[in-house]
Amino acid sequence: MNSGETNLLILLRSMQPILQTGEYVFCTVEGDYNYQALRPIGLFYETEGLTLILKREAAAEAHLPYTAVFSLITLSIHSSLEAVGFLAAITTKLAAYGISVNPVSAYYHDHLFVPVARSAEVMQLLQAWGEDER
Repeated sequence: MNSGETNLLILLRSMQPILQTGEYVFCTVEGDYNYQALRPIGLFYETEGLTLILKREAAAEAHLPYTAVFSLITLSIHSSLEAVGFLAAITTKLAAYGISVNPVSAYYHDHLFVPVARSAEVMQLLQAWGEDER
């Protein structure tokens, strides 16, 4: 099985960002919360509670509080979980523009949660950066 790309230059040149539809939020629940019906796209167990990454509509319907709303950008290159510097390069670049980002790595791709109001700008920056690396 292909374990993904590790070469940083290839990753940057070939990231091919895709802006996913919808708005996403991070929520937290405690105890044995039945979260399956919410269809989270991500979850993480922390000492303080279970973090859920959900569509904004699902959180609102379940009356779960959240503090910010994000767009989801998927970097469509199959990046290795052992790649060095890929997300660091991206988050550093976005930080230079004052853009917060919550990256999540999954088996095949890296995903960026960015403020909804800045998602078009982030897409432009990532696409231009990919072109610059060619």
